[in-house]
Amino acid sequence: MSTERINLPKLDGHGCFACGTANPIGLNLDFYRKGDWICSDVTLKKHYEGWDGMAHGGIISTLLDEVMSWTIIYLKGIFFVTRKMEVKYIKPVLIGTSLTVRGELLEERRERFIRAQARIMDGQGQILSKAVGEFVELPPERLSVVPEGMKREMVDLFRKVRE
Repeated sequence: MSTERINLPKLDGHGCFACGTANPIGLNLDFYRKGDWICSDVTLKKHYEGWDGMAHGGIISTLLDEVMSWTIIYLKGIFFVTRKMEVKYIKPVLIGTSLTVRGELLEERRERFIRAQARIMDGQGQILSKAVGEFVELPPERLSVVPEGMKREMVDLFRKVRE
């Protein structure tokens, strides 16, 4: 697989804290593919701080969960929910530092379970935090709380990614 950077499409105008474009305090993450990895580059601002100068652990977990989720969206094109996630905090994730968050599929177990992993790295390639997650595929009819319009937008996104 090529290691060329391929920018990936995303939904516009939604309020998701991690990837939404309509959330004024959100992260507004963009994604790209590089080899088998789905990645996002981010520099966290002061309002995502926990300890002085360091990212809040919940923000770190959000970054890891989101890149694993979009890895599944882009590589599998399915609806799913996070079932569980194990995070390992290795080194401080500093505010104002250029970071790369990357995720990859690990395996599929049973019929509807998918495992993925993610890591947050600094500009020198040091792993600062990592996670392994398990996700459960859901058929669209099981997503009763998701508006029909958003489900259609997601299906269109799945189709775009496959082209």
